[in-house]
Amino acid sequence: MSRESKSSKRERACEICRRMGELYPDAESALSFRDPFELVICVLLSAQTTDAAVNRVTPELFRRWPDPQSMAAADPEEVGEVIRTIGFWRAKSRHCVEAAQMIVSDFGGEVPGTMEELCQLPGVGRKTANIVLNKAFGVVDGIAVDTHVYRLATRFGLTRAKTPLDAEKDLLDIIPRELWGPVNEEWIHFGRDVCTARAPKCVGCPMADICPSAGRPDRYTKRKQ
Repeated sequence: MSRESKSSKRERACEICRRMGELYPDAESALSFRDPFELVICVLLSAQTTDAAVNRVTPELFRRWPDPQSMAAADPEEVGEVIRTIGFWRAKSRHCVEAAQMIVSDFGGEVPGTMEELCQLPGVGRKTANIVLNKAFGVVDGIAVDTHVYRLATRFGLTRAKTPLDAEKDLLDIIPRELWGPVNEEWIHFGRDVCTARAPKCVGCPMADICPSAGRPDRYTKRKQ
């Protein structure tokens, strides 16, 4: 098979984004949050954990520590007791407290609004920062590449990157900037509804005609068999 040109890949990427927009015109985050601080904590907690699991622990978490000031003074062990039903809760409880402490000490108690500053917070990487910038500040500075976006980008043949961080670089290179904003939420929905890790529904998939992986097992499905 001949190698796809960059222009052709860009056209496919744009068409994928167009179809995603038609499928999910009102895609919203499944995480429940009320302000930028809660969003930071929710996304931090969501790593390798379902949004539903996060939503089950955050009402009590934010009842006890509703803002950076109160969480900065919290005992990580007490925070851990509240969130212990989610994955990696020990590290996440520590990151919650440390991130709150930095928000208070370095940013005047307000969640910072730049990629560089957000990535300074313990437990916060580009994925989390992209989501916070987009959802809390209306700033689109990249594409949040989580497991769903990474899987879809690979299956769509838009990246061969070995890590989500490198996959984001590939996506930013071929998807026009004006289309970056809704990619994360729309692709997450599609990854949950259609292009799942265990059993992608290739038959009848609205992307099948422009997806090089349609109907073919890949590293995601193979490792589940």
